[in-house]
Amino acid sequence: MSVAEGENRTAMPAEIVRAGPALRFFARPKISIHIMVVDLRSDTFTLPTPGMLAAMASAKVGDDVFSEDPTMNALQEYAADLFGMEAALFFPSGTMANQTAIRTHTRPGEELICDAGAHVHYYEGGGIAANSGVSVNLIQGERGVFTAVDVEARVRPDNVHFPVSRIVCIENTCNRGGGRVFPVENVKEIYQTCKKHGLKLHLDGARLFNAMLAEGTTPRQQGELYDSISLCLSKGLGAPVGSLLLGDDAFIHQARRVRKMMGGGMRQAGFLAAAGLYALQNQVARLEQDHLHAKLLADTLSSLPYIKDVLPQQTNIVSFRLSESVETDHFLGHLSKNGVLAMSLGPHMVRFVTHLGMDHTGVEYAIRTLRGYSPLS
Repeated sequence: MSVAEGENRTAMPAEIVRAGPALRFFARPKISIHIMVVDLRSDTFTLPTPGMLAAMASAKVGDDVFSEDPTMNALQEYAADLFGMEAALFFPSGTMANQTAIRTHTRPGEELICDAGAHVHYYEGGGIAANSGVSVNLIQGERGVFTAVDVEARVRPDNVHFPVSRIVCIENTCNRGGGRVFPVENVKEIYQTCKKHGLKLHLDGARLFNAMLAEGTTPRQQGELYDSISLCLSKGLGAPVGSLLLGDDAFIHQARRVRKMMGGGMRQAGFLAAAGLYALQNQVARLEQDHLHAKLLADTLSSLPYIKDVLPQQTNIVSFRLSESVETDHFLGHLSKNGVLAMSLGPHMVRFVTHLGMDHTGVEYAIRTLRGYSPLS
């Protein structure tokens, strides 16, 4: 990806100027030096590729509330078939897809089992309680991963004093676990435990394709293990908007009613569906490049004296701890001043996320910026 050289922006006010999907420039008054910007805050900052934009512009559309949008229907049928599931439904966001799944699977007063750091519990605004009236039984897993033994220990006995255990939620990859893959062997055992106790098993597949590439599993193998799957299209896959919810026909029929109630019914949504369909058909294999870029960053961080430790990197997320002597704001300020954007996950904890919005040049630039940091500067 080329970087424009020598363009004079001295007359422009201070602002970020976009230059393609990956790189941006800071332009400051009376300064013509351009600073490359590498945005490592999240893979949600991706922009549509030219091929995706062309697919969106040429999409055939209808009214999806009436199930008459041909491109939306094509996306949903394609995704359901890909995972070997009966049906799929498009949502504006992964949060709405997850919350709809929970609402559809449960009744008020029942209980959901998940990891303490799971997105459905930690980052979805209390939606489990507000939308479904369901309580949460938390597992203290290892970087987001837990076992069938953990689930077994939290299934409530049939006792009037307790809520009814109804659903288990898994997140893959585990965001707060540094992009850790939830092992399919764990899922198989959890699936059997769920069947034993009559529990539903839902997958928050926010970065599921990253997990499958890292572990070597297929969509069909994943689809066999869950009652429902939410599949995000707007992270590494690069679509501007959208997630899919997959399940059997009866589940999706009811989920459509819940989506409508939550305000998720859309009209000519085929323009968005076209982006998702293009992503699934053209932008899955390239996720491996994001993993390689993340490894380069993880290896560099592990060699730096001001880094306490780096969580094991498997996919496109690199989470690391700064030494206690390093102020997080000072570190992030140094990165930002030099055009590298990152996000803090708490005291001394920082996250990088690689994505299609950067190339090898951008990663090398970020590495040089990291090596140039001094806590004393």
